[in-house]
Amino acid sequence: MKYPLSLAFRILSWGPQISVHDADGSLALYVKQKALKLKEAVTVFADEAQTEPLYRIAADRVIDFAARYSFRDARDEALGSIKRQGMKSIWKARYDIFDDGQVTMTIAEENPWVKVLDATFSSIPLVGIFSGYLLHPAYVVSDVDGAPVMRLVKQPAFFEGKFTIEKLADMKEADETRALLGLLMMILLERGRG
Repeated sequence: MKYPLSLAFRILSWGPQISVHDADGSLALYVKQKALKLKEAVTVFADEAQTEPLYRIAADRVIDFAARYSFRDARDEALGSIKRQGMKSIWKARYDIFDDGQVTMTIAEENPWVKVLDATFSSIPLVGIFSGYLLHPAYVVSDVDGAPVMRLVKQPAFFEGKFTIEKLADMKEADETRALLGLLMMILLERGRG
């Protein structure tokens, strides 16, 4: 994929949907979260018509703060998983990305105050429509040694969610896939938190 990637939430849809475009503006991924499911279920497609599923993300339990979300490819082979770091994530969002049960990467919020202000302002009538244009939470994916490998930043936008993902270091293809799937699931989860 050609970075940076641009992500945009579809405004009017049944269940959250994200379009992911590469640096050339070509559709790279199309993400759809199933609506009204007790267990989170997300499908990542190669096309907007949703005819070619590439990956599936599924929770290991019914709606739960400590759920683990497994990644599987189109052949139903396990690719890894992501899990919120529990109580540590109350103030500052932190997620662990796993491969074969071992933590291989971590996603951490750069500045929790930005997210708090964004959530607070967005809930104020009239003023809230400008919060998405003024405040931009950012998240960094780091490898096990703490070196940053990807960065996700919320972009200015009215009435919708827009984000960019930058690749900060070379990665193996499997690690890059896990990091991208982890960021997509994290966005869906954090979007619900504000």
